[in-house]
Amino acid sequence: MHTREIKIFVQEFDNLAELPEKDQQLILSAREVSKDAYAPYSKFHVGAAVLLENGELILGNNQENADFTDGLCAERVALFYAHAKFPGVPVRSLAVTACNSHGLLEQPTQPCGSCRQVMVETEVRFNQPIRIILDGKKHIHVIEGADSLLPMAFKPKALGS
Repeated sequence: MHTREIKIFVQEFDNLAELPEKDQQLILSAREVSKDAYAPYSKFHVGAAVLLENGELILGNNQENADFTDGLCAERVALFYAHAKFPGVPVRSLAVTACNSHGLLEQPTQPCGSCRQVMVETEVRFNQPIRIILDGKKHIHVIEGADSLLPMAFKPKALGS
């Protein structure tokens, strides 16, 4: 048996003003679109903003359903829409924010496992990492690449092709 250590790298910012202007704008766009999330059951409103390599900004928010398994997270809404509208254009950055009945979450929003897997697939598809910005009131996390969110991810090479 061998023990292997897996490290992830996260940049932590204490406020929006510490980030580059493009990241600030992406977070503000995610915050704005989170207000329009359809979340009548959880009251947990999530917004995602995707900046594509061609400069296009794609927005998404969570869409719930009475059968919770049929809803879709903001990250996947934005990424799938980006790929449908601009199928050959890589994703440069993705900002995610969330609020509940008390407002913006204190700590950075954490994508679910399915969203992390879609981010990994997007990186594999375009052979480049995504700058992932996770928004929170007390801290903002910036992660260069989805492998830090999902180490040992399932990737196409695992299919044996």
